Amino acid sequence: MADTNSGWDGRGARGGREGARVRAQEAISGPGVPRPGVSGPGGTGSGVSAPAARGPRAARSRRITAVPIVSIVALAALATACEPGTATGAQDAPPPVRATQAAAPTASPSPTASATDDAKPPTPSPTTPPPSPKASTAAPARTAPEPSTAPAPRVLMRTGSQSDQVRELQARLRQIGHFGRNPTGYYGSVTADSVRSFQAKRRLTVTGSADEVTWKRLLAMTRVPTAAELHPPTERPLATPDARCLKGRVLCISKKSRTLAWMIDGKVVSAMDVRFGSEYTPTREGVFEVFWKSRDHVSTLYDTPMPYALFFSGGQAVHYSADFAANGYGGASHGCVNVRDKKKVAALFDQVKNGDKVVVSW
Repeated sequence: MADTNSGWDGRGARGGREGARVRAQEAISGPGVPRPGVSGPGGTGSGVSAPAARGPRAARSRRITAVPIVSIVALAALATACEPGTATGAQDAPPPVRATQAAAPTASPSPTASATDDAKPPTPSPTTPPPSPKASTAAPARTAPEPSTAPAPRVLMRTGSQSDQVRELQARLRQIGHFGRNPTGYYGSVTADSVRSFQAKRRLTVTGSADEVTWKRLLAMTRVPTAAELHPPTERPLATPDARCLKGRVLCISKKSRTLAWMIDGKVVSAMDVRFGSEYTPTREGVFEVFWKSRDHVSTLYDTPMPYALFFSGGQAVHYSADFAANGYGGASHGCVNVRDKKKVAALFDQVKNGDKVVVSW
């Protein structure tokens, strides 16, 4: 016999929407929670709880709680209606976060955070300017060295000096490859450049003058020059004689080596350095003869001295030149063959005769 007042049907279950609601409530509250509207055994609505109930209804109540959770959730959805857009696979998505969980809890500082804070310097206050990076990386200031009070070494030879010591200086520099000519005994620009080269290579003070320090270093690195090294016939090596110079008495003059060799039958009697005319007053080339000798000649055209002049072609002659002795190859003649060694050209003047051959060639 059905209890129509309580909503239960003849099979012990409530029908319709009310039955579904009750089942959902049972699933949530469990069998020990009072359900409104459910009466006790007498159907009086006294609100007796499920555990206090006895008989078939209590058994049916326990069977109801055994319904699978998925079925209960489905029934609850029928009772409350679905949200718009909910898909059948919504159970795969993570559950929504409740409002109480969204708020970030106040966590105590982790060991990692505290270690990081210790590794970093504290943030300076706004009123304290940050340290300058240049100040932290700049090297400590160095004290400037005090200037040396030692006196400069005494200069022994310099540009313009002329002596046997200069000749030895040149010979010693030539031994170690710093002077590419024969010694002359005159300290000119070529010798100064050679001394600078030597000083720079040995990390000495580069002045171009031969002071005591430079001279002592050079003496320690070289040997005593021989007589041939100190007094070579010319500043530069002699060129191979022209074939026209190999017979007879010949003044063999080479523009290539800038030398003059006094030769008799192919043998060199003496040799000396010479220079020639400029581009506008060139020295003539060819084979000539000495036709006039003038010991103390003075040029009537240029009003300059031409001692020990040996004329071979018009106004061109072999003679001593004081300018060549002083300035070297920095100058030029007016077409004559200049000699800078006065002793050698004086001896040559005494040996050469009128009619002797003169060969000027490259």
